[in-house]
Amino acid sequence: MIDSQRWLWMAGLLVLGGLLYLLHPILSPFLVGILLAYMGDPLVDRLERWKLSRTWGVIAVFALFSLVLAILLLVLVPMLGKQLMRLYELVPQMLDWIQHQALPWVQLKFGLAEGFWRFDQLKAAFSEHLGKTTDIVGIILAQVTASGLALLGWLANLLLIPVVSFYLMRDWDLLMARLRELLPRRREAVVVKLVSECHEVLGAFLRGQLLVMLALGVMYATGLMLIGLELGLLIGLLAGLASIVPYLGVVVGLGAAMAAGLFQFGVDFYPLLGIAIVFTVGQMLEGMLLTPLLVGDRIGLHPVAVIFAIMAGGQLFGFTGVLLALPVAAVIMVLVRHVNDLYKLSALYRESSDASDEPSSRA
Repeated sequence: MIDSQRWLWMAGLLVLGGLLYLLHPILSPFLVGILLAYMGDPLVDRLERWKLSRTWGVIAVFALFSLVLAILLLVLVPMLGKQLMRLYELVPQMLDWIQHQALPWVQLKFGLAEGFWRFDQLKAAFSEHLGKTTDIVGIILAQVTASGLALLGWLANLLLIPVVSFYLMRDWDLLMARLRELLPRRREAVVVKLVSECHEVLGAFLRGQLLVMLALGVMYATGLMLIGLELGLLIGLLAGLASIVPYLGVVVGLGAAMAAGLFQFGVDFYPLLGIAIVFTVGQMLEGMLLTPLLVGDRIGLHPVAVIFAIMAGGQLFGFTGVLLALPVAAVIMVLVRHVNDLYKLSALYRESSDASDEPSSRA
C-alpha cells in the first residue's frame, strides 16, 4: 500500500470516528436495530430453508420477539417492580440486622474496636428517603410534563427500533453482498477472513453467552423462589446478568442470596443449604450442558476484555458506547491476533534466534 493510500485510509477512519462521536446521541435506536437484525438473521435464514419467503420469515421472527417482549412487560416487569419496592422497604431493617447482629459477631471474632462500624448515618439516610417515595413519583411526573419534547424524542426513538430492525433483517443478506462487492478485489479474501473471525467471536458471545445468561437467570430465580426467598426473582435475574463474566454470576448471586437468606430465615440450616444447592446445580449445568451446547468450542471474548470494553464504552459514549463496546472489542481482538501472527513471521521476531544460531553453526 502506497503512502497516499495509507493517508487516505487514516483520514477516512478519523472522519468516521468523528461522525460517531458527534452523532452518538441519535445512534442508540439504530444500534439496537442492528443488534436485533444481527441476532435474528440466522432464524430468518433457517425459515428460508424451510421454504418460507424472506419477508414472512422476518414477520415470524418479529412475532416471536414481540411475544417475548409482551411476556416481559406483562409478567416479569411488575414482579420485579414489586420486589424492588420491597427491597427498598427492607433496607433499613437489613441495616438494623447488620448493625445489631452481624457486625457484633464479626467484632467479637476479629477483636475490632466498638466504634469501628458506623451505620447510624447510613440508616438515617435510607429512613429519611424511604418516606419520600410518593415525592419521587411526583418529581418524575413533573420532569416528564416539563420536558415534553424530550419525552416525544424518547418515544420516537423507541418506535424507530422495530422499523430499523425490520428493514435491516429483511435486507441483511443483500446488504452483506453489496458491502462485499465494494471491497478491493486483491484484499477481498483477507477482509472476508477477518470479518468471518469477528463474526465468530461476536456470534459466540451474543448468541451463546447471552442465552447462557438467560438460562442461568431463569434457573436461579426459579430455584430461589421455590425455596421461599422473598427477593429470589430479583437476585436470580441479577446473578444471570452478572454471568456475562464467567463465575461472576455465581459469586454475586450466592453472596446476595446468602445475605438475604440469613436476614429472612436466620441461621436455619435447610434454607441456606437449598440456596447453596441452587447455585451449585446452576454451575454444574452451565459447565456440562449450557456452555457446550450454546457456545461450544468457539472462541469468545476474554472476561477481562468484556469488563473493560463495557466500562470504557459507557465512560466514553454512554449507552451508545455500551452497545458499541462488544463489537469493537471483538474486532480489536481479531486484529491483535493477526498482528501477533504477522509479528511472529517477521524478521524482527526471528532475529534473536537467527543470531543465536549463527555462532553455533560456525562452531
